Amino acid sequence: MSEDFPKFPDQEELEKELSEYLSKKYGYRIKVISPMMMPQAKDSQDKTGSPSGVDKIKFDMKPEELESYLNQYVIEQNEAKSVLATKICTHYNRIKFQRRKARSGTEPLVGRIKNNILLIGPTGVGKTYLVKLIAQKLGVPFVKGDATKFSETGYVGGDVEDLVRELFVDAGEDIELAEHGIIYIDEIDKIASSHNILGPDVSRTGVQRALLKPMEETEVDLKVPHDPISQLQAIEHFRKTGKRERQTVNTRNILFIMSGAFNGLAEIVRKRLQRQGIGFGATIQSKEEDAKLSRFVKAEDLISYGFESEFVGRLPVVATLDPLEVEHLYQILKNPNNPIILGKKEDFRCYGIDIKFEDEALRLLAEKAGEEKTGARGLVSVIEKVLLPFEKSLPSSKVRSFVVTRQVVLDPQGELKSILTHPDDPDRNRIYELILEEEKRGIREMMLKRKKHYIENYPLVFSSERIDLVVDHHLRTGLSIETVFDEIILQYNQIKVFETDYFEKYGFKIHFNEEAVNEIIEEALIRDTSATAVCLEISTDYSHGFKLIADRSGQMEFFLPKGAVIHPDAFMDALIRENFRRYPQSPSETEK
Repeated sequence: MSEDFPKFPDQEELEKELSEYLSKKYGYRIKVISPMMMPQAKDSQDKTGSPSGVDKIKFDMKPEELESYLNQYVIEQNEAKSVLATKICTHYNRIKFQRRKARSGTEPLVGRIKNNILLIGPTGVGKTYLVKLIAQKLGVPFVKGDATKFSETGYVGGDVEDLVRELFVDAGEDIELAEHGIIYIDEIDKIASSHNILGPDVSRTGVQRALLKPMEETEVDLKVPHDPISQLQAIEHFRKTGKRERQTVNTRNILFIMSGAFNGLAEIVRKRLQRQGIGFGATIQSKEEDAKLSRFVKAEDLISYGFESEFVGRLPVVATLDPLEVEHLYQILKNPNNPIILGKKEDFRCYGIDIKFEDEALRLLAEKAGEEKTGARGLVSVIEKVLLPFEKSLPSSKVRSFVVTRQVVLDPQGELKSILTHPDDPDRNRIYELILEEEKRGIREMMLKRKKHYIENYPLVFSSERIDLVVDHHLRTGLSIETVFDEIILQYNQIKVFETDYFEKYGFKIHFNEEAVNEIIEEALIRDTSATAVCLEISTDYSHGFKLIADRSGQMEFFLPKGAVIHPDAFMDALIRENFRRYPQSPSETEK
C-alpha cells in the first residue's frame, strides 16, 4: 500500500475503537463482537455486517404515535395528519412484515395495492411540510418533484424516472434504502387533461401514463443512455471488477404521494352530489364549502377532472387539507416548533441578536398574512417585509435584544429609528424580559404535558433542573427540544464515563452529585464543548489533593458537589484543610 495512505486497521483494532467510542457515548462498557463470529441474515446485512436498506430505517412507530409527533408541528389539518400517519405507518410495517415472511420462504402476495396517497388542498396549507416531517422522522430518503416539469422522454424538462435516481442519491447511493423511500410530486393537478384532442393535453396524458409503472412496480435503470458520466462510471467498474454492477432501483416499495390545489374540482363534486340529491347549494360558493365538498371526492370526479382511470386507480388513498384562516395562521406563529419564527430567530441570532415576538404583533402579522390569501406562505412574506429594515441595520448597532411589538409591525421605519436612537430603552428591555419568561413558562408547560414521553425516552435526563437546562439551551440556540435532550444525554454519559476512567487512571472513586452534573452540562452547553473537556479542566489538581487526603486518612472515594465544579481550587483546598483538621497525623506519624 502507498505510504501516502495510513494503514487500514485490522479487525481487532476496529473492534477496540468501536467499543471505546460506544462506551464513551452511552456511558456503559460496551464490547463490539465481530460480525464474522455471528450468523448473518443474508438479506439484512452485507459482508461487513453493516445494516443495509430497510434495516437502516429507524421505524418502530404506530399511527397514533406518528400523528402525535405531527401535532407538535402542524396546526389543524387533522384529517390529513390522521390519513398520512396511518397509511404511511401501515406501508412500512407491512414491508417489515413481508420481509419476515420472505425469510420463512413464504411467497409474496400477488396483486398487492400500494398505499399511494393523493393530497388535495390550496397552496400554503402545509402539504409538503407534512410529508417532509414524516420522512425525516422515519429516516427514509425523500425527494420532491413538480409535475409541470415532467416530460415523457426525459430529454426535455424532467423525467419521472429521474425522481427515482434522485432518491438513490438522497439515500447515499444505497440502492436498497432508496427502494424504501418517499417520492412526493406537487402540482399533480396541472397534468390533468381537459379532454381536448389537440394542444398540451396529449403531453399531460403522456405524463400520467409515464407515472403508472413507477407508481406500481418497475425497474429504473440508474445508468441512462444520455448521461455520459454514468456510462463512464459503468465502464470503469467493469474494467476493475470484470462484473456488471447492479444499477437498477425497484419501485415496488417506494411510496408515491401526490398533491395539488385542484381548482374547479369542487364544482365537479357539487354537480355529482346534486344529481344524487345531496343538498349542497348551487348558488352559495365559498372556500369553506369547496373544502367540505372536496371531502366527498370519488374516483369518478378525478376522472372527470382529467385523469386517466389507471392513474386514479394507483392513488387509492385521498386526504383533504383545509384552507388556513387568520386564527390558524396566528396559532402557527404561536407554535414553538414553527419553522417560520424559528428561522427568523436564527437569522438574527447569527448576528448575536435575540429576537422576541409580542403576542399582539403575532396576531397582527397573521391578519396581514390572511389578506395575502396564500396560506402559511403569506406569513413568510409579511414577516420578511416588516423585519427586513431591522435585519439590515441592527447588526451594525449595539442592540443585542429586539422585541417585535405591534408598533413595529405598523410602523417599521419609525420604530427602527427609535431603537437606534435609544438602544437601551428600559421599557423595551422590560418587555423583552417579560416575553422571555413567558416563553420559558410555555415551553416548560408543553414539556410537562408530554412528561410520560420524556420519562420513557430520557429517564436519566428528565428532572426539574434538567428541564430548565433544556429550555434555556433551546431558547439560546433554536435547536429542537429532542435535539437538546440528545445533547444532554451525551453530556451526561460523558460524565459517567469520566468517573469510571478516573478510577482506572488514578485509583480514586469520584461521584459528581446531581447539582454538579447539571453544572458541568450547563457549562459544556454554553461553551459548545464536551462534558469530558469540562471534567478534564476542573480536575487538573484533583489527583494531587486526593493523594494528600488518602495518605492521611485512607479515604479513596469522594462525592463531589457543585462547588467542586464552579471553584475546583477553593473546593480542594477546603477539603484538604478539613481532612488535616480531622486527621492531625498520618498513619505513619501515629506509629512513631
